[in-house]
Amino acid sequence: MGMEKLGALVVAAGKGSRFGGPVSKQFLPLGGLPVLARTLAALQEAPAVSEIVLVVGGDDVEHCRGWKERYGIGKLTAVTAGGAERQHSVWAGLQLVTTEWVIVHDGVRPFVDGPLIERCWQAAREAGAAVAAVPVKDTIKVADDSGTIVHTPDRKSLWAIQTPQAFRRSDLVEAHLRAQRDGFLGTDDATLVERIGIPVRLVPGDYGNIKITTPEDLEWAAFQLELLKRGERRE
Repeated sequence: MGMEKLGALVVAAGKGSRFGGPVSKQFLPLGGLPVLARTLAALQEAPAVSEIVLVVGGDDVEHCRGWKERYGIGKLTAVTAGGAERQHSVWAGLQLVTTEWVIVHDGVRPFVDGPLIERCWQAAREAGAAVAAVPVKDTIKVADDSGTIVHTPDRKSLWAIQTPQAFRRSDLVEAHLRAQRDGFLGTDDATLVERIGIPVRLVPGDYGNIKITTPEDLEWAAFQLELLKRGERRE
């Protein structure tokens, strides 16, 4: 095998219902650029990434193809339409990834950076697969259907999972095929890979690597962007 290469599969096909507005959250402006364009620009700048495959809603495919020129995303090799669920969208994009390794990344996490991608890829090469994650700050309670607390897990063992998530492409394809066969729908790709027995390592992420899902997130992201422009570290 020649030099191992890493592709980035960006999933942004969601309608963003939590925003409640007419525009999907990935197309809302953040510092003058759509959130999704900022995410793509961050991947464009990451030295480890050699190609980017973007999955968006069917109505947005043509519009986003123009971003290669418009925003200088030279690594963008393909834009395709997603499916009803995130898992279906990842599967659609996976068909167009040509690299041996792949990171799956949320289109609404614009603060991803090169070092985090590199750490995830390195951990995946060592362990099999890897996901960015941060320790949970809040105390978590497990409740029954009536809303009564049944269990309080030890916070030290709990991690909030982020993206990027890094895999050998062939492993992720196998995990998706197995899930399709079993009628299993997972909340993320790591869940599918865990199901087929591949170890997934947690990689310390960054609390600043947020997923923009509410209007408050967008406000926070705009503040973060200002700090980054001034060269101040985000926490």
